Amino acid sequence: MHHQLNLPDLFLALSLTMIGLEAALGSLALIQARYQPRDTLASFGMQLGNIAMNLMMAGVVFAGLTAVYHERLFDISPSSPWAWVAIFFLDDFTYYWFHRISHECRFWWAAHVNHHSSQQYNLSTAVRQSWTSVIVGTWTPWIPLAFLGFPPAMILAQQSFNLFYQFWIHTEAVHRMPDWFEYLFNTPSHHRVHHASNPRYLDRNYAGVLMVWDRLFGTFVAESDEEPPHYGIVKNIGTFNPLAIAFHEWLAILRDLWRANSLREALGVVFGPPGWRPDGGGQTSKNIRSDWRLRQLPR
Repeated sequence: MHHQLNLPDLFLALSLTMIGLEAALGSLALIQARYQPRDTLASFGMQLGNIAMNLMMAGVVFAGLTAVYHERLFDISPSSPWAWVAIFFLDDFTYYWFHRISHECRFWWAAHVNHHSSQQYNLSTAVRQSWTSVIVGTWTPWIPLAFLGFPPAMILAQQSFNLFYQFWIHTEAVHRMPDWFEYLFNTPSHHRVHHASNPRYLDRNYAGVLMVWDRLFGTFVAESDEEPPHYGIVKNIGTFNPLAIAFHEWLAILRDLWRANSLREALGVVFGPPGWRPDGGGQTSKNIRSDWRLRQLPR
């Protein structure tokens, strides 16, 4: 009987093995790795929900990409090495913008915030994934790739490779990679910045694999050894319940919608940046960063 290699299953097995290894080496103080059992279990709970949701919604995503692929501009063959080179860059560029919008628009932030909700930073943080992202359409930025002529299976495979690359960067065990590698690629150091809530680091380093997009679009910040990252979100939720982690921000949006006094306020609450307030004084990343910059000025 022929067994086909199943990428998601392989990636899951590898990631669980690496989490176990990191936790064991960390407990023996052989590497820097802090694990908190309840936090790790919460991340595993989020991963289970994510897998279940992706299985339920896989048909929708595939059907959506396939419908657009039928109207494609070009015929791109997965057997061409150049096609894989092209999709590597196009997928990574798309990932940067999807990820950035997921931080700058509350509607998608509500689906993404759970990934940032852990105050620990280790390989188990990488599997703390969303239950609602596919439902709210976070796969739609990849539609142009199908329109160009990349087959849906190829797009989904490249997405898997990109996400699996990002698994190993969720660690404190690696301080810095060589300078050339730090310049070109996303690394544990760059991604620690991304998971930090310090004003200096907030909403920076959105890269998937290549750091070129952050450097190009002004969202790159290097990790400073003088300022260790504080992991988590601006207002930490203080729960290990996967249901609360998955839905707390959606509930917060509903509460704010209930209080909204106008259509403008309602739209701001849903599609404005996280922390948006109608008077402009909310705890948005932009406001937090400008307050912090003011405090840095010599008095």
